Amino acid sequence: MEELEILRQRIDETDRRLLETLAARLAHVAEVGRLKAKGGPFLRDFDREARLLARVESIARELGLDPFRATEIFREVIAMSVKVQEETLLDRKVKERALGNANRVSFQGAEGAYSHLAARKYFGDREGTMEFTGFPTFSRALFEAESGEAGYALLPIENTTAGSINETYDLLRHTELKIVGEEILEVRHCLLGLPGSSLTGITRVASHPQALAQCTRFLAQLPGVTAVPFVDTAEAASHVKETGDVAFAAIASEEAGQRHSLDVLKRDIADQEDNWTRFVVVSALALTPDPRIPTKTSLVFSTPHRHGALAHCLNFLDAHGLNLTKLESRPVPRHPWEYLFYVDFEGAETEDAAARAIASLTAECPYLKVLGSYPARTTKSGRVDRLPSGQGRTE
Repeated sequence: MEELEILRQRIDETDRRLLETLAARLAHVAEVGRLKAKGGPFLRDFDREARLLARVESIARELGLDPFRATEIFREVIAMSVKVQEETLLDRKVKERALGNANRVSFQGAEGAYSHLAARKYFGDREGTMEFTGFPTFSRALFEAESGEAGYALLPIENTTAGSINETYDLLRHTELKIVGEEILEVRHCLLGLPGSSLTGITRVASHPQALAQCTRFLAQLPGVTAVPFVDTAEAASHVKETGDVAFAAIASEEAGQRHSLDVLKRDIADQEDNWTRFVVVSALALTPDPRIPTKTSLVFSTPHRHGALAHCLNFLDAHGLNLTKLESRPVPRHPWEYLFYVDFEGAETEDAAARAIASLTAECPYLKVLGSYPARTTKSGRVDRLPSGQGRTE
């Protein structure tokens, strides 16, 4: 056993050196970002990224490592590097000095909830200086940022299995805050139970109604199990811990289980294997994205009540060469059969083409509001996560 401990100590020391090397690499990346801020022509060099991944694969084979997993690790390194350079070009920290509580982030849910994990991912480059605070509702989380008690609020806006989150769209229309960023997170549901519990002994499973709905096939395989709707996945995990009942389980993230000392009884239990949620980050700190950063703009508008009005409005975007990435309709409150349209397109509102299109829409539409321009994570040029079916590959 003494020899085993010595080997483990050497592994820990090696891990430390790996992280120190990664920190040194990112320091060099930050220097590259500062040079680009002085006039470099682009943020990302996709050809260089492709050559890097090919070189990593070759070196991995030479060293007897798994080339696929080595390449996946370096895709994450590239994602971290892109984030570092974006932050350098945005110069966000300088602007934050004028914003009270800029180090606080509000979200809906408890620690370990998917919104909490997404917030930590988005602010990962400075997680040590950020304070993440959960609230019971989306509106309460947003209010924290509106009142200045938090510098940012993070809200889920759509899911690949459940679709759009209408409450978030409605909140965005009424707030004075702007969307300043987006993040995507892979949702990996786990069945969590107290130490000593087992799949065959579970009689009740608690979770958020949406999580329960996303795991119906798995739950159907557990005979006699009752689904218990709960306000939040992480809160469900906390409740299971408090009950002390080994027949009671929760569906939540593995991280929520770790926070509440629960065992993972089964991983990846969702009906659909690929389950991603997109979140938006809103703040009073409206940013003008550097033109080298792949950007999206979100806006909401209503159309004149006449035949072909929507097509006419969308033609303004097409006429100015703007690529539409999302179109969502929502009923207008207290006006039956009338609709608001939420649109995302590539580019920043300050760019000439976007500014002209928005001006044309403003003249045509009874109502229009720009929700924000922000660095993109779901467009081809802005994507850094490796999504299913090769969608996230480096171009």
